[in-house]
Amino acid sequence: MKLAVFLPLILLTCISLLAGQISPQNSTPASATADYSGMYSFLQDGEFVQITVEDAGRVTGFVSRYGDSESDRGAFLDQFFKQGKLDGTKLSFITDTVHGVWYDFQGTVERGGGKTPSDEAYYIVKGTLTEYRTDANKKVSSKSHEVAFKSFPREA
Repeated sequence: MKLAVFLPLILLTCISLLAGQISPQNSTPASATADYSGMYSFLQDGEFVQITVEDAGRVTGFVSRYGDSESDRGAFLDQFFKQGKLDGTKLSFITDTVHGVWYDFQGTVERGGGKTPSDEAYYIVKGTLTEYRTDANKKVSSKSHEVAFKSFPREA
């Protein structure tokens, strides 16, 4: 009779011990945990965009490019992000204005042809880049085009 009382308790104890040893499956998709932070190509060889993904999808970074106006032609200019956001794989950023020029990017981050993060183009940032320019008369003009920025290889 005592065995009938203890048998259910023993079974419950064994079941709870076994349940504690089973690891739960990760239900978060790989893209949600991907770290898209890093350096990516920009418009010309030698130019790049640095993207840093922070908490809650906040994105910081900067564009490093060659100046192309009469006063800064060939000089290296850094334009920090005024605002940036990552929502899943949707990426957007707007840079500060430097020498009358700023950029607005709207697009996505995708897996590229690189096999590992230490390969070029492991990630590709694709979308529409709009360049805004203010002339001497304070008139703003814009030019948009489709771009694809490849990630630079990461060090192991």
